[in-house]
Amino acid sequence: MEDSINTDIQLAVAFSGGIDSTLLAKICKDLGFKVTLLTVGFSHSHDIEFSKVIASKIGLPHNIYRLNEQQFYEVLSYVRHKIGCGNVSHIENCIAYFYIANLARRNGMQLVLAANGCDELFCGYNKYRLVYDNGGICIMELMDEKIANELTLMKEIETVTRETGVNIKQPFLTEKFISFAKNISVDQKIRGSNDLVRKHILRETALSLGIPEESAMKPKKAIQYGTMIHKKFKILSKSQYGNFDRQH
Repeated sequence: MEDSINTDIQLAVAFSGGIDSTLLAKICKDLGFKVTLLTVGFSHSHDIEFSKVIASKIGLPHNIYRLNEQQFYEVLSYVRHKIGCGNVSHIENCIAYFYIANLARRNGMQLVLAANGCDELFCGYNKYRLVYDNGGICIMELMDEKIANELTLMKEIETVTRETGVNIKQPFLTEKFISFAKNISVDQKIRGSNDLVRKHILRETALSLGIPEESAMKPKKAIQYGTMIHKKFKILSKSQYGNFDRQH
């Protein structure tokens, strides 16, 4: 990261307060970057309330944008038109990053880092637990599938945010990091079909770097749920758009 990014520039991190975004922010801070945390969500959403606590504990500046329903409906229409995708999860993620990109632009920042890729590479999803007993090959096949899906989502996010002039990068989804992470033994990521924690090596790393335990050990909560975007989308889809098939 130090070789490709000038540490003098203002760097933003898309921030929920969970382990992935907090670990990314802490690494950037420790490397000497000037880091600002960006959080979006509806008022009183989990991400807004939790991120404020963790941002204060790790001592980084934190900007929050609270969504409103009228603007949300307009952004939803814009995102659906731009990506032409019926995958609800992708639509919701693109909405979240559209808001994050605009928040960055309003604060004079042109580069946002996102922690996408950690759940895919470190067995964060519950589905890894469900296939665990099928063996390592099955786990790696699922990992490849999840990574491919996430890379597709990243292209869609780029399509949605391009006009803002903000560059969103995912350091955990570079070819070099994917190769590195896939070579870490599975038992350092997930320890059985009953493992409800998972991502163990990431959690241990986070604790060793001084990340608060409530962040390092926090269960996964996807951005569309933590921001309440999924809740608002679900209400709107019932009234105006009909049902979408949700793909995982």
